[in-house]
Amino acid sequence: MGHPSSMAEMQGLVERLERAVGRLELLSSVSHQPSGNFGEINGVNRGVAPSVEAFDKLMNSMVAEFLKKSKILAGDVETHAEMVHSAFQAQRAFLLMASQYQQPQENDVAALLKPISEKIQEIQTFRERNRGSTMFNHLSAVSESIPALGWIAVSPKPGPYVKEMNDAATFYTNRVLKDYKHSDLRHVDWVKSYLNIWSELQAYIKEHHTTGLTWSKTGPVASATATLSALSPGPGLPPPPPPPPPPGPPPLFENEGREEESSPSRSALFAQLNQGEAITKGLRHVTDAQKTYKNPSLRAQGGQSPPPTKRHTAGATPPQSRPPQKHAPVFELEGKKWRVEYQEDKNDLVISETELKQVAYIFKCNKSTLQIKGKINSITIDNCKKFGLVFDNAVGIVEVINSKDIQMQVMGKVPTISINKTEGCHIYLSEDALDCEIVSAKSSEMNILIPQDGDYREFPVPEQFKTAWDGSKLVTVPAEIMG
Repeated sequence: MGHPSSMAEMQGLVERLERAVGRLELLSSVSHQPSGNFGEINGVNRGVAPSVEAFDKLMNSMVAEFLKKSKILAGDVETHAEMVHSAFQAQRAFLLMASQYQQPQENDVAALLKPISEKIQEIQTFRERNRGSTMFNHLSAVSESIPALGWIAVSPKPGPYVKEMNDAATFYTNRVLKDYKHSDLRHVDWVKSYLNIWSELQAYIKEHHTTGLTWSKTGPVASATATLSALSPGPGLPPPPPPPPPPGPPPLFENEGREEESSPSRSALFAQLNQGEAITKGLRHVTDAQKTYKNPSLRAQGGQSPPPTKRHTAGATPPQSRPPQKHAPVFELEGKKWRVEYQEDKNDLVISETELKQVAYIFKCNKSTLQIKGKINSITIDNCKKFGLVFDNAVGIVEVINSKDIQMQVMGKVPTISINKTEGCHIYLSEDALDCEIVSAKSSEMNILIPQDGDYREFPVPEQFKTAWDGSKLVTVPAEIMG
């Protein structure tokens, strides 16, 4: 009577094999689907951590909505949005890795962060290469805030770091709203969808990574060699068949990754990303600081061959990329925009024929002076040093952004002057411009000079503020420095 028993055992084995094959087929289908499609992962891989599931939800809602709104606007905005999507995919892979591996050694952190670093750099480079785009404010909003993805290297307060990046985006999205809120509501919807991503990311961090990225308490220790395959294409399964992508040109973060091998600070790696187009200069500056007064112990830790190699490589590569590039000076009217760019030691620049619908955009000018005659719509000074501007009238806003040592003289009228991320700005107002509103943020050494008795009297713009609760609301007033 053993025959029925054998048949039952055989039937049981067949059923178990069928279930195993089914699971393998499901896992295989997941490993070959696009890495941004996380809809079925949670149903297939029951080992996905709740923090990763929550991030998938953010991807499938907020990021997907942003992609949808960007496709409606098309062009450069759509292309940029696809890059943002790719950056979030890289972050998702990193979070999955962190949920399965224990916290790595400091010398492996930079290498593990490299895929996200490259995506951030790609997004910021795209903006720089498309300064003539009609959607430049859209591109700037994304470019200035995308370093928020660096929260994974920030502790103990990654949430406020994302909030700071969100504020950087708002500076540019406000321009988009100003330009389109009465003419094309598609751009208004786009702004809402983009800012919602960072608001949702802050909520996600608060719930799952309040004081910094949460690593697994079990499993192997993460390392560049052990987890490289998990960070590349798929949702973090064992090493997939396709090889890693070809190296191509060396990324801007590659040398930075090597220099971080000795650094005990993860936060410094991404803190430098909040520098917009000056990212390469920022990288060199921060690492030099890390090697000296910030971390004096580094000399004792790395006294053999790696440190000289790092210094030599870091010193050799950046000069081959950005600093030697000489841009041809630009002084032209492009449509309705006056472009004044890359002017050096020019003190005779004059725009004499202006129209009410024209704007002036002044970019990376050094030790130069520009005079604008007549009435113009708006003026923007961006990334300039030791630059002087004299203009008659502006019917819109005059903005100074990311600049240093700026002097400005208003001969007629201007309603608003905005100063953002600027060190040193002196503004001479005319009698007709005394009702001008001056808005400043993240800036220092600002002075307004008011005409009095045939001369000018200087008034500093407050940089420090005191906030107190009056029983019903917060009241903020300039803080008087005692001394």
